[in-house]
Amino acid sequence: MMPLLLSIAGVPIDPPILAAPMAGFSNYAFRTLVRRFGGVGLLFTEMLSARGLHAMAARGEPPHDRLWRVAGEPRPLGIQIWDNDPEALAFEAQRLVEQYAPSVIDLNFGCPARDVAQKAESGAYLLQWPDRVGELVARVAAACPNVPVTAKIRLGPSQNSITATDVAQAVEGAGGAALTVHGRTTDQMFRGQANWDQISRIKPYLRRIPLIGNGDLKTADDIVTALARYDVDGVMVGRAALGRPWLFRDAAAALRGESTPPDPNLSEQRALLLEHYRLLAEQHGEEPAIVRLRSQACRYAHGQPGARAFRAEISHVTTSAALQTIVDRHFSPEP
Repeated sequence: MMPLLLSIAGVPIDPPILAAPMAGFSNYAFRTLVRRFGGVGLLFTEMLSARGLHAMAARGEPPHDRLWRVAGEPRPLGIQIWDNDPEALAFEAQRLVEQYAPSVIDLNFGCPARDVAQKAESGAYLLQWPDRVGELVARVAAACPNVPVTAKIRLGPSQNSITATDVAQAVEGAGGAALTVHGRTTDQMFRGQANWDQISRIKPYLRRIPLIGNGDLKTADDIVTALARYDVDGVMVGRAALGRPWLFRDAAAALRGESTPPDPNLSEQRALLLEHYRLLAEQHGEEPAIVRLRSQACRYAHGQPGARAFRAEISHVTTSAALQTIVDRHFSPEP
């Protein structure tokens, strides 16, 4: 299969496979491991609240820990932010561009989490009002003229209210540089299946900007199939890469028509998991890093013999020595 070309306002995304911004997961440690395997065209930070950033700056606090080492990371790298206030969103986006020089500023209109969508009336909540989404994109694009401003959305508030085509046109008309669509509605959260046919139907409504599809891409074959079957310019991979940071490498190889490399063996996965912990500890310290690693570590063991026992043990670990012992026991080849 011939490689596909994707550019976001002149920023080359090669291959056309993006790593989704995921709160609690797409941190510096995860991004570092993904880059080591390769195969990802664009990585993102975890999403940031514009008003949260403003409040931290007003209190004189150091930069948000989700921005740790972002300034020195390899590019391309995107920063995702959210809010429903055009002024706050534009101000903080401009400040992020000045301080961190990201390749892309992405606006989140797809998060269905209660704190974002319901309490803060942001994220996926805004899909009810395409014009309002357009206003937010326009303000940020005007504030950041030299950096592409993109948007991530869902299909709409509900199955009975699919607004994605209207939102897509609003994003493009407001100066957006690309659109990512997750193939579920807000009320679905992460239940059911992503509807790629609905994603594909959006493409004819876009005249100049690329469409990126997202949802339920679990294997390299899934990624290749989505790019071949649906009318999208790129794909975004989320939860499936947690615990499998080599998924992007495998998909990129498949897109080039090469055989899929073998998964890391147990010893290599053991080293990878411990390196993930080391990177987290470098930023947060040993004990906080263990807490942050717990849910991530469970994903490394997914599908392996003894995975349930591993999850039970790792969820209660509190020291680096205990972590080492548990990982050694569960990620060691049979004698």
